[in-house]
Amino acid sequence: MGQSVDFHVTLAGRGDLTARIYRQLLDAILDGRLRTGERLPPTRELAASLEVSRNTVAAAYDQLTAEGFLVGRVGAGTFVADESVTRVAARRASRHAPPGRSLRPRRLWSTIPVPAPPGPPPEFDFRVGMPDRGLFPAGEWRRLVSAELRTVPPAAYADPAGHPGLRAAIARHVGVSRSVRAGADDVLVTQGAQQALDLVGRVLLEPGGCVAVEEPGYPPARRLFGSLGARVVGVPVDAEGLVVDAIPPEARLVYVTPSHQFPLGTPMSPGRRAALLGWAELHRTVIVEDDYDSEFRYSDRPLEPLQSLDSAGRVIYVGSFSKTMLPALRLGFLIAPASLHDALRTAKQLTDWHGDLYAQGAMARFIEDGSLARHIRRASREYGQRRERIIAAVADRFELVPSAAGLHLCARSGPEAGEIMARAAAVGVAVESLANYCGDAPQHGLVIGWGAVSRVEEGLRRLRECF
Repeated sequence: MGQSVDFHVTLAGRGDLTARIYRQLLDAILDGRLRTGERLPPTRELAASLEVSRNTVAAAYDQLTAEGFLVGRVGAGTFVADESVTRVAARRASRHAPPGRSLRPRRLWSTIPVPAPPGPPPEFDFRVGMPDRGLFPAGEWRRLVSAELRTVPPAAYADPAGHPGLRAAIARHVGVSRSVRAGADDVLVTQGAQQALDLVGRVLLEPGGCVAVEEPGYPPARRLFGSLGARVVGVPVDAEGLVVDAIPPEARLVYVTPSHQFPLGTPMSPGRRAALLGWAELHRTVIVEDDYDSEFRYSDRPLEPLQSLDSAGRVIYVGSFSKTMLPALRLGFLIAPASLHDALRTAKQLTDWHGDLYAQGAMARFIEDGSLARHIRRASREYGQRRERIIAAVADRFELVPSAAGLHLCARSGPEAGEIMARAAAVGVAVESLANYCGDAPQHGLVIGWGAVSRVEEGLRRLRECF
């Protein structure tokens, strides 16, 4: 005999007790809180907990049984019966929290687009920012997570800065692969790069403070800083990267993607990097360097990150495993100067205390045993082949922005880019418009990713038919 469900019934209010018990049980069945096959508490037990007579409860059970919602089994108890699927589905769809018409969010939130619920992926997905889940080393990852699950987690909440083993592994990894100067104490593990930006904003920005972002640039960063009360100003990007002379002198934070500008893909030139660091020191400004997908390189020697060139402690380095592994893991990090360690750690604790220690521990093992480096090498070979096919397919129709890294490229065009996107969507091909990443001065073109698409040749054939 299975355990009966612990179901809450309230008798507050007026009216017949049996009717109230009946109505609450019926509502719970129709909206799915009580599911088919679940056993209800015995009438004697429920009556004792409600301090009513057993007959009062039995009468409610009998009525629901007569209507076909409950079924009694001799020697086993009373169970939720197989009910009308259509009726239950309609009732579940109508269940919701009170409307709360008197409650309103701050006016700011009406200006930020509401994220659409994820739907089925398109047949040929050339959208940006997503790796190929088929390349993810699932078997190896399961083994590492299983090993972590065999350990006993601490009884108390853990360090907000993250799993100590992962912090040390990240410091070594970015030190070897990107020449970033950091020790384990400089690393704070986050739930992706977006949380890293949120923590930096919370710690450094005053209400109304000025933030400079790239134009075109990464919309979630722009919206995040705006949601924190900052005044966000777009700064143009040219062939060498962010135009330093166009940064507002009152900017207190500059957000940049120097290794692989998002979405254009161009790297920031050495001269422009030096100019930006000098500007930040002169104006006592912090630089947030988002190194979001620079692990995947296809040609050219990688340029040094701003963080490794920074001698004044003006750069906060942000990284993520969303592109190298999977976004669903929600693993990222930031590396900050020592003067910000305590404030960032406190902000992390106030935000969500700490992340998933099992996933963090598994990621530490994945880095330390060399699996991450091997995975990046394998994925880079596959992504490089896809990149070459895409370049060959679109180079005769678009002006390609030079790019030697990452998981996407930018193809400039005229206003027909929007029409191409619409025709492509009609045949199951998803690409993105460069205009979606611009503010007040839209630019025309397509942004084409290769991380999430595996049937590249057929996808490109359909895309070319839309040109």
